[in-house]
Amino acid sequence: MKTIITTSKAPAPIGPYNQAVLVNGMLFTSGQIAFDPATGNLILEDIQSETKQVMENLKAVLAEAELTFENVVKTSIFIADMNDFAKINEIYGAYFNDETAPARETVQVACLPKNVNVEISMIAVK
Repeated sequence: MKTIITTSKAPAPIGPYNQAVLVNGMLFTSGQIAFDPATGNLILEDIQSETKQVMENLKAVLAEAELTFENVVKTSIFIADMNDFAKINEIYGAYFNDETAPARETVQVACLPKNVNVEISMIAVK
């Protein structure tokens, strides 16, 4: 049985998907981009601000499922320009303890939704 996780503290889906699905103690988040849920605007001033908004959106989804970044076991990071990797990694890394950080892949892609620069999804375990 799956449970759909939805919170107003993260952007509403813009297609036929949910913010996250919880099944058998595992949470699968949809990819988050830098929408500010309070205004509906994209945060695109710089890659650091954009990444921080993405992580805050993921934090809100995790919290709705009564989880934290400590529960995250796998992340996928999609970026438009690999030259932004170090700046993205700096912000991303601040949300995790180095000793218990999740497995991850980072992939440069040709185009992301709304022409953003970064999208991140996660898998977490209760």
